[in-house]
Amino acid sequence: MMKPLAAAIVLATAGAGLAQDVASHDNRIDLIRSDAPELAAAGPLAVGVQTLEVVNPDQLDIVNVTGPDAMPRYDRPLVVEVWYPAQGAPAVAGSQAYEGVLIRDGKRRVALHGSALRDAPPDVAGGPYPLILISHGYPGNRYLMAHLGENLASKGYVTVSIDHTDSTYDNPAAFGSTLVNRPLDQLFVLNQIDALSKTEGSFLTGLVDAGNTGLIGYSMGGYGAVIVAGGGVTEASTKYDWGAPAGTLLMHQDGTDSQRALPDPRIKAVVAFAPWGRNTGFWDAAGLANIRTPMLLIAGSKDDVSLYEGGTRMIFEEAVNSDRYLLTFIGANHNAGAPMPAPVEAWEPAEGLDFIPAEHYSDAVWDSVRMNNVAQHFTTAYFGKLLKGDAGMDRYLALVEMAEDGVADRDEAGKPTAADTYWAGFPLRSAIGLRLEHRSAP
Repeated sequence: MMKPLAAAIVLATAGAGLAQDVASHDNRIDLIRSDAPELAAAGPLAVGVQTLEVVNPDQLDIVNVTGPDAMPRYDRPLVVEVWYPAQGAPAVAGSQAYEGVLIRDGKRRVALHGSALRDAPPDVAGGPYPLILISHGYPGNRYLMAHLGENLASKGYVTVSIDHTDSTYDNPAAFGSTLVNRPLDQLFVLNQIDALSKTEGSFLTGLVDAGNTGLIGYSMGGYGAVIVAGGGVTEASTKYDWGAPAGTLLMHQDGTDSQRALPDPRIKAVVAFAPWGRNTGFWDAAGLANIRTPMLLIAGSKDDVSLYEGGTRMIFEEAVNSDRYLLTFIGANHNAGAPMPAPVEAWEPAEGLDFIPAEHYSDAVWDSVRMNNVAQHFTTAYFGKLLKGDAGMDRYLALVEMAEDGVADRDEAGKPTAADTYWAGFPLRSAIGLRLEHRSAP
C-alpha cells in the first residue's frame, strides 16, 4: 500500500475559492493535497525527463488538402516528452523546472515546477516498465497532463506525452487534421518508442515494455483513443463540411479494412477524459460495440464541450463489449481531472482571446489540484490492475457507486470492518461528489 509523501503539500479545501488556489500553486504540477486519496501520492522512484523529436514520413498533409485530386503528402513532425524511472533518490517536490512552456494564449511562455530531473540516467535495472501514452486536447500541448506523466513514472511506468502537430497552442490548424491524425499519431509514437527500446545507444533501451501499453487521452486525445480502441466513426461523420476534407476520414470509418487494423494488441487499457465525438455523431452504437479494449472514462457531469449524457456517458453505455468504468466528477465541466492547474500567468487577460486563458485549465466548481489527485489515484489503480496485474488494486475500483453512499465503519484501532463501504483510499469526509460505475464485457 502506498503512503502519502512525507512532504505532502497542504492546500486549501476546494471551497476556498480560485483566488487562493492560484496564489498557492507557483505553477506546480506535482502538488498533493492533504486530503488526496491514497494512491495520488508520488511513488518511490526518482523520475527523469527527456524531450524527443520524431517524424512520421509520407503522411497526408490534411491542412493543405483541397480536393480528391489534391492530396499532398509530407513528413509529419511530432515532439514528445518522456518521463521515466531514473537512478538515484527522488528530487524534492517542486524543485525542478520546465522552462519556456507555452500556455493557452499561444504567445506567453512560462516555467512550470515539478519533480522530474532533466536527462537523469534511467533506472534500467528496474525495467522494463509498462508504457503509457498521453494525448492532449485541441488545442493543447505535451505538458497539459504533466501531472500524470510525472506521477505515473514515479510508480514504475515510462510515460510519453505528445505534442500533436496542427493541434498545439501555437499552431491550432485545420480541425480536420486533428480528426484524421490523432489516432495515427498515437500509434506512430507507440511504434517509435517500441523501436527505441530495442535500439542500441538509446536511453530507452531495455527501459520500456511497449507490449504492455496504456493510452491516456483528453478531449480530442480521448477521441483518438476511442478510435484506437476500436470505435470506428460513422459514415455521416466522414462527410461533415466542417470536418476532415475530401473523404480523408474514411480511413477511420467503422468496418473498413484500415479501421479494423487500428486496434493494437500492445494497448491493454485506455483512459479517456471527456472524449469528444459522440456528441456530434462521430460514433453510433454499432461502431462503439466494436471496442474490446478495457476503458476507464472520466468526465464532468456538466461537460458542455464533449457533453455528458449525450457524450461520454453514451460512449460508456454503448461500448458494450468493453470492460469499462465511468468516473464522474459531479458538477464539473469539460476540464474534469485532465488539465494541470492553470499557470499563474494564465489568469491575466490575453490579447486575441475572448476569455481568460485560465478557463482552459480550471473548473468553476472543483479545485484543479483536487481533481488531479483523484485522477492520479484512479489511473494508478487502473493501470496497476491492467498493466501490472496487481490484484491489490481491485479494492480501489470495487466501490459503491455514489461516493457519499459509502459508510465508514471502523474498529477501535481505526481499521475498516467488514461492514465498511467507504471508498477505499479516501480519507474520511473526502469521498464526496464522485461516482464510479462499472460494466463488464459479455
